[in-house]
Amino acid sequence: MTHPLTTPTPLTRTALALSPGRLWLMLAAFVAAGAALVVPERWQILVCFAVAGGLLATACLLWLLARHHSRGQATMQRHLAEFIARDAAPSFTTDGDGSIGFQNHAAMERFGARGGQTLTRALSEVFANPAAVLFRLQEKAAALGAAHEDLVTRHGHARLAVHRVGTDGFLWRLEEMAERPRGARGGDSLSLPMLTASKNDTILFMNEAMRRLVGERVRALDRVFSELPLRSGEEHTIATASGVVRAVVAEVAASAGRREIYLLPTATGRTTASDPTSFDALPVALMRLAPDGLVLAANRTARALLGEIETAARFSELFEGLGRPLNDWLADALSGRADRRPEVLRARQSEREVFLQVSLARVVEDGRASLVAVLSDATQLKTLEAQFVQSQKMQAIGQLAGGVAHDFNNLLTAISGHCDLLMLRHDKGDPDFSDLSQISQNANRAASLVGQLLAFSRKQTLKPRIIDLRDTLSDLTHLLNRLVGEKVRLLLTHAQDLAPIRADKRQLEQVIMNLVVNARDAMPGGGEIRIETEALHLTTGLTRDRATLAPGNYVMVRVIDEGIGIAPDKMAKIFEPFYTTKRAGEGTGLGLSTVYGIVKQTGGYVFCDSVVGSGTCFTLYFPAHDQLETELDEACEAPAPRAANAAQASVLLVEDEAPVRAFASRALKLRGYTVFEAETGEEALRILQDETLHIDVFLSDVIMPGMDGPSWVREALKARPTTRVVFVSGYAEDVFNDGRPPVPAAVFLPKPFSLSELTETVSRQLSG
Repeated sequence: MTHPLTTPTPLTRTALALSPGRLWLMLAAFVAAGAALVVPERWQILVCFAVAGGLLATACLLWLLARHHSRGQATMQRHLAEFIARDAAPSFTTDGDGSIGFQNHAAMERFGARGGQTLTRALSEVFANPAAVLFRLQEKAAALGAAHEDLVTRHGHARLAVHRVGTDGFLWRLEEMAERPRGARGGDSLSLPMLTASKNDTILFMNEAMRRLVGERVRALDRVFSELPLRSGEEHTIATASGVVRAVVAEVAASAGRREIYLLPTATGRTTASDPTSFDALPVALMRLAPDGLVLAANRTARALLGEIETAARFSELFEGLGRPLNDWLADALSGRADRRPEVLRARQSEREVFLQVSLARVVEDGRASLVAVLSDATQLKTLEAQFVQSQKMQAIGQLAGGVAHDFNNLLTAISGHCDLLMLRHDKGDPDFSDLSQISQNANRAASLVGQLLAFSRKQTLKPRIIDLRDTLSDLTHLLNRLVGEKVRLLLTHAQDLAPIRADKRQLEQVIMNLVVNARDAMPGGGEIRIETEALHLTTGLTRDRATLAPGNYVMVRVIDEGIGIAPDKMAKIFEPFYTTKRAGEGTGLGLSTVYGIVKQTGGYVFCDSVVGSGTCFTLYFPAHDQLETELDEACEAPAPRAANAAQASVLLVEDEAPVRAFASRALKLRGYTVFEAETGEEALRILQDETLHIDVFLSDVIMPGMDGPSWVREALKARPTTRVVFVSGYAEDVFNDGRPPVPAAVFLPKPFSLSELTETVSRQLSG
């Protein structure tokens, strides 16, 4: 009787059959022999018979070679079948078309007889879209000899591996791993050897650790334990793949009459290091706990995570961070009230910050309940969680800062504007003039602080232009020398081939000044600050600090000091708003967060390197720009310049904040303009429906309820294309994000603005 594993495959049958080449050779031989019977000349007859004989001999030789090859293939596949017959994982052999030839016992038990079917059909019940996966792996195995891929299946995870066999055969092996359910009990979630059995000793489930220990998937308890019935808390002999070992059996009652059976290490002195169930040799970090939380034992893996554990140490002395007393958690686990979900705790005694995921399992030994704690290193997971929380926090602070800055700019505009109106009615000799001047100066200081908030939240309005860093830094040198003082020497070094960059010159100067001031404060005894520029070309992406720079040309700026440096534990916080290491009253904590916001809004990157006691280096990367391209970008369509004077000009003022609208209206009227006021964009469009009304300038806020400023202005310009436009706003999020006006030739006046800035901007638009 032929064993199903050695049945000839389609690959073998193909090899035994006559190939088209041999058929053509034999046909040609018969034709040549037939021609010898009809040709008249003797030499022609000899030639035809010679050709026929040669062709027939060649065909026979090819047939013999094919037969030898097919026998070799059959022998190889027979040996292969014997090799994989006892493999615990389902294994198949297929030909190049995917037809199944051999199945081992595990495959027969898992899938049934599939001879002649395709492997795609057999695996369709395991995971979705097997055809694409099989094609990809077979192509890779055909090229490299072997391939494997981890897959998500309907019941967990699996690894599918393939090896090339011969010229057109493949060996497939499927290793399935059951999904560990959230909140699962006992060893299934703890990686201890564990199985689930019914009342009649049928094994319903074996976890991965148990399958590795036993060596195969078995169906009955008597295949694992030689002594039945099992006695919880006592040692039993276990038949494993490597021989007989002894282990303590812990049995926990489950639902529906099922039993969860765990294998625990035997008592000290009863096992050897080679025993896979030895407590100290297990690769899983384990601790045995008394009911009162006393640590009875910790294996080698647990000690590697926690360090040496003192005698009579308690669980609550080793961990913290649960949010409630650890002894209460232990009591819940001991009584069975805990849901058995793991908790993340921090190790108290570790020299570094270590977070561990801890699970508790209740076991009964000699009628007494105790606990087994399973530890897993969760430090990386906790770090990722902290990074995500930090990102969410920074985003929330940014949104808050942007909203607060917007409202404050409206208030400061009203305060400083009405202060300007009062100062018009008082000369410098008036006793009230100095008080009004103080109000104006402090309003300007508040506006500067709000500007830093907007820079951090990246909602400030930039006016990017193509600039040469060498010229910008040279112009800034005089101011920087005044900032650093006499004890500090400032040194500038420029690269010769430095490309221009596109940035807001005023904001870029703010970045350099903030970095230089920080460098000065880090050197109370004096020293040298170096500002260096360099052209950089990246052929491949540069990844650093979770940021990736795309390939291309960059302009790099370094600000280097010889100061006290930044401690490693503070490096992650230096760009956070309101974080400062300076004493109270010496810093707002917005300097570096402002630098970060401006650089990121410009499209650049900022990194910091520091060595305590040696100094700090801030490195800025800005995308390099082509001057020619920029000149084309700067060109924009604009209405033709026309002249107008204040006595004849009329302004449509649209502002939803009443105090700001009142100040702006009075300021413009004082300069002789005719002003029409509207609270919303919709109201402005209703005013413009009067075609007899002549308007020279639209003066509009950007962010308003209903239609925003750019929306109603675009609609109005359809009928009045020559009207000039001035936008005002506390910030212009998503409207001026690329540095260009939302409508041609519009200008932007950021809040807070003074009376003179407002009137000069409107006048410049009229005369420009």
